[in-house]
Amino acid sequence: MNNVIRIGTRDSELALWQANHVKDLLEKNGFEAIIIPVKSDGDLILDKPLHELGITGVFTKTLDVAMLNGTVDIAVHSMKDVPTKLPQGIVKAAVLERANNRDLLLHKDTPKELDKNATIATGSLRRKAQWLNKYPKHNVVDLRGNVNTRLEKLKNNDWDGAVFAAAGLERINLKPKNHTVLDWMIPAPAQGAMLVVALKKDNFCREALKRLNHYETDICTTIEREFLSTLEGGCTAPIGAIAEIDIDYLTFTGGLFSLDGKQKVTIEKRILIEHCDDLGVICAKEILSKGGEEIMKKLKKELSL
Repeated sequence: MNNVIRIGTRDSELALWQANHVKDLLEKNGFEAIIIPVKSDGDLILDKPLHELGITGVFTKTLDVAMLNGTVDIAVHSMKDVPTKLPQGIVKAAVLERANNRDLLLHKDTPKELDKNATIATGSLRRKAQWLNKYPKHNVVDLRGNVNTRLEKLKNNDWDGAVFAAAGLERINLKPKNHTVLDWMIPAPAQGAMLVVALKKDNFCREALKRLNHYETDICTTIEREFLSTLEGGCTAPIGAIAEIDIDYLTFTGGLFSLDGKQKVTIEKRILIEHCDDLGVICAKEILSKGGEEIMKKLKKELSL
């Protein structure tokens, strides 16, 4: 039996870095692995905002197909891009230790006080909604593509700045000095974490990947994704969630926003870790009961979720 693990990945610099990281970890644990890059629809269609593509898992679908048809054995994803419901036959096999979970504003020039009519770029409805909530007079424009493409677009446009995930920039050493940490912005559920999926029937790969699983990150991202799933938001909906463990306690912050940022419902909880079962579901239900249901109804109409 051939036990070389074939790792499927998108072919961007960041995705390849993540796949190579998994390959290194597997090899350290005595397994042999090779990388097979695959182009996704999310990388190929750059002239439409993400929510207009109408596909759940626009960055993961191609790799799901490659796994199901036997081209690759496992797939590595930025966990925030992965739909909360995995395709039939595909399961979560490992969640790697989370990197920086924050969003950053990259400045066009030296960081300065933003003009009241500033133009900020982002392809994320979550970032756009939170930005407009804080800066209602700013103009937010769409920005698509992989990290390198988006950095190039920022350089070549007259925008004042663009919002990026810190983890991606740090992984491929592209975080510029001209940045501000947006510590007020609630990250995407599972932001900064990497997910490795395998076929449910593939016991060999699942056993191999079990060794790479980071227990604390797995707990936190499970809560965040349960929150997202209970709100019924796709990866594109303006929903933020972050769970963090501090010794015996877990702190959770979640938020749901209208597209224009004018409405928001947020929640914060700090509880003992042993009491955190179903926390994501509980927090989402509380959000829905405090006005979130109306926001979600409006979002579903606007985004055809």
